Amino acid sequence: MKHNATSFARAREAWENWVVFNSSVLDRLHRLLLPPDPVQRALTLATITASLSTGLFYSISALYFTRVIGLAATTVGIGLTIAGAVGVLTSFLGGYAADRVGADRLQLGANAVQGAALFAYVFATDAVAFTLIACVAVGSRSLQGSAKATLQARWFLGADRVGIRARLRVITNVFIGLGTVLAGAALLVDTGTAYRTTMVAVGLFTAAATVPLAGLRRVPGFAAVMDVHLDPDHVQGPSPLRDRTYLASAALNSVIAMQFSMTSVGVPLWIVTRTEAPAVVISVLLVLNTVLVALFQVRAARGTHDVLIAGRTVRRGSLLLATACLLYAAAGSVGMVVAVVLLVGGELLSTWAEIWCEAGGWGLAFELADPRSAGAYQGLTQTGYSLASMVAPALVTATAVDHGWPGWAFLAVLFAASGTAVGVVAGRAARRAVTVELVA
Repeated sequence: MKHNATSFARAREAWENWVVFNSSVLDRLHRLLLPPDPVQRALTLATITASLSTGLFYSISALYFTRVIGLAATTVGIGLTIAGAVGVLTSFLGGYAADRVGADRLQLGANAVQGAALFAYVFATDAVAFTLIACVAVGSRSLQGSAKATLQARWFLGADRVGIRARLRVITNVFIGLGTVLAGAALLVDTGTAYRTTMVAVGLFTAAATVPLAGLRRVPGFAAVMDVHLDPDHVQGPSPLRDRTYLASAALNSVIAMQFSMTSVGVPLWIVTRTEAPAVVISVLLVLNTVLVALFQVRAARGTHDVLIAGRTVRRGSLLLATACLLYAAAGSVGMVVAVVLLVGGELLSTWAEIWCEAGGWGLAFELADPRSAGAYQGLTQTGYSLASMVAPALVTATAVDHGWPGWAFLAVLFAASGTAVGVVAGRAARRAVTVELVA
């Protein structure tokens, strides 16, 4: 009887622990998806629908453009390159526009335009129409990026800004993954109708993001913060183009941001063309990346609102990224099993590098900016990211994929040098800030 009572007590304790654990998980999930702050909640809901749209689009767009519209792959590449150039320009102009019309208004309008543009792909029949639609879609997405960053810079302060940026990135990754899963239905059916239907869903999901954004101005005090340009006492801050510290930080972090194309373009091409690893490893690595970002991005962002810590975080991340490049390179000269091990190891390092570099980069983008010109400064950072996404696929392919070890070594040195330089820039900025405070 005593043994049975002890077993029952242990079972009951285990059950209670399980209930407490799951309640904690559900509570965290609820706070992540429906945070109490109304502005954060609106941004979260908008990010959820937009990310589902992105996942669907990434999964079927190449097949839609080539097999449904009937475009040659080179035509698609040229059209998207032109659209990427438009995105670089609108990222920069979007920052200044956010300072002059209100970041929320710009984000709302750009989101609606993007939804309409993505829906318009359904009616594209030739290269000209495709390119024009792509320019509008990519340009409006870039406007949103600058507007969204400006909104966060103006409404939130200090650690909250980086923390919220980290949470939104987790949500983005998770729901892009879910969108990719949903797109599997169209890929299985593999018909023009299925792809067109999915493209309609892409436009609708994107347009749905306007609904939570439309209610932001009902939040007490929000309109006044966004419309600071209407205050007669407001003094416009300097241009970020004259801020050498911010320019250097933005440029160096843009170089590091090329890691995203390395992960999405370079590594998959390397696996299928230069290693013995099976192609399915590509999916394994992408899932691994998504899971690690979801688990650790928020934690890694803690403290990076401090400029010195942010710089050190980017530096550490860049060194991990450089090491990952060498592991990827080594996978090209070994057998299948060892290649898989090296690729997984490289992905673990590059994902952790991504987490650190993003967290530190956000802190520097927010804290080094002049708050009087928040839009212009955030627009410059977004311009760097847009430029990196346009240039990186060709650069990564021309170096690592085409030349193997020398190319990977070049990327490793490039990332390590850029991250180290970010640490130097951040250190100098932190010391200047301390000096100014002592003098004041």
